[in-house]
Amino acid sequence: MTLRHFKAPLLGALLLACAATAVQADNDDDDNEPRDRGYCTATAKLVFSACGFEARDDLMLAKAKCINVSDARDRAQCLADARDEYKDNGKSCRAQLEGRRAACAVLGEGRYDPPFTPDLFDSDFRQLSNPNPYFPLSIGNRWVYLGEGERNVVEVVNETKNIEGVTCIVYRDLVYQDGQLKEATDDWFAAGRDGSTWYCGEEVKDYASFDGDVPRRPELVSRDGSFKHGVEGNKAGLIMPARPRAGQVYLEEFALGEAEDVSQILSANYAFGAGGALDQLVPRDLALRLCGNRDCVVTKNYSLLEPGVYALKYYARGIGFFLETKPLEGQRLQLTECNFDARCVALPVP
Repeated sequence: MTLRHFKAPLLGALLLACAATAVQADNDDDDNEPRDRGYCTATAKLVFSACGFEARDDLMLAKAKCINVSDARDRAQCLADARDEYKDNGKSCRAQLEGRRAACAVLGEGRYDPPFTPDLFDSDFRQLSNPNPYFPLSIGNRWVYLGEGERNVVEVVNETKNIEGVTCIVYRDLVYQDGQLKEATDDWFAAGRDGSTWYCGEEVKDYASFDGDVPRRPELVSRDGSFKHGVEGNKAGLIMPARPRAGQVYLEEFALGEAEDVSQILSANYAFGAGGALDQLVPRDLALRLCGNRDCVVTKNYSLLEPGVYALKYYARGIGFFLETKPLEGQRLQLTECNFDARCVALPVP
């Protein structure tokens, strides 16, 4: 529709409305700058507002679909389901806000703007300055994990991504369920010259297969969770400190509304039998083999997008990630193979 179709009074009203909106946006920018430098909390509040608007948008779209349902009973049920989902989404937004506020209490109120420049990172992954023993990045390394009906194969492939001048190595992560590909992810990691490992982003592809398809093969259904440093305000995060110590808390990724994982180091000297609650769901033989020197790292990982859900991850020196447990669900995923360390020979199988 072109402007010439509007009558003059209406056109004037529209222009005034646009001007008012622009002024309001400027005022909002001023109001959103926290006077007490509470940037983390201010971010939490703004994301909460965005979450509410998204919930409202989803409700309107759902109603639009419902009114196109011919059967009156089905249409009424559709509208009722839409309203219920809107209420649930509102509760989720509120829970996320409380979770973000709690995270701010431990992360601090500063802006999240970590240094990410080429001079801080290695570019040759065959000759790293300070390889991180808890997060090996050697090309060709391969790990296989089993648990909860899934087989997870991870390999450091001979591919890199150049992200704002930083060279990031590619971890190819394939998840199979009942022999069918369920998820294929390329994770991108950067090796800090100080020994830290950073998460540059990920490309996620979720697959599903459907009854009746001939032939039945995995179909791409989602790319949710994908992010890349420098794109749409997304920023890299720390995946493993150079010198892990109990009590450290850090963001693994910063892609608001998409990928927001937080990690807290619970122990930097874990050994089975002395871990107390950390021994829950841990296979004894696996931990005794990989953590015999009392030097395993255990982290608590949770997403700010999924309040109340968390996992514990276990890392062995020289091998890296070898176990994930979910105490609330009673689930675990454990390493069963690797191709670069003698300790991986004949690992216990769940």
